[in-house]
Amino acid sequence: MTIKECYEKVGSDYDGVLKRLGSEALVKRFAVKFLNDPSFQELTDGLAAQDGEKAFRAAYTLKGVCLNLGFTELYKVSAELTEVLRGRETAGSDELYAQVKEQYTTLTDAIRELAGN
Repeated sequence: MTIKECYEKVGSDYDGVLKRLGSEALVKRFAVKFLNDPSFQELTDGLAAQDGEKAFRAAYTLKGVCLNLGFTELYKVSAELTEVLRGRETAGSDELYAQVKEQYTTLTDAIRELAGN
């Protein structure tokens, strides 16, 4: 699978991120590095502990990383979750978190396939 095919598979903005980063090699490099980004795990941990501050910071960071890397679908749901958590309260976040988790899993599975893991 090529990096472009990976982006297309998960409904992401390959052309936009290619324009920002300038080369296919850099796009692939940063997409693969996303697998090591701790934001999703921190979000999961923050919600499990009902730590609204930690959950908000993690969702906000995840949203920004996704925006920069053109991960459109994960960006959309993480942005929505960020707004729900903005008041540092975790109540009412379950449904959006489930959507974030689904998109995160779809994306990371595609990136692992790309990376040959």
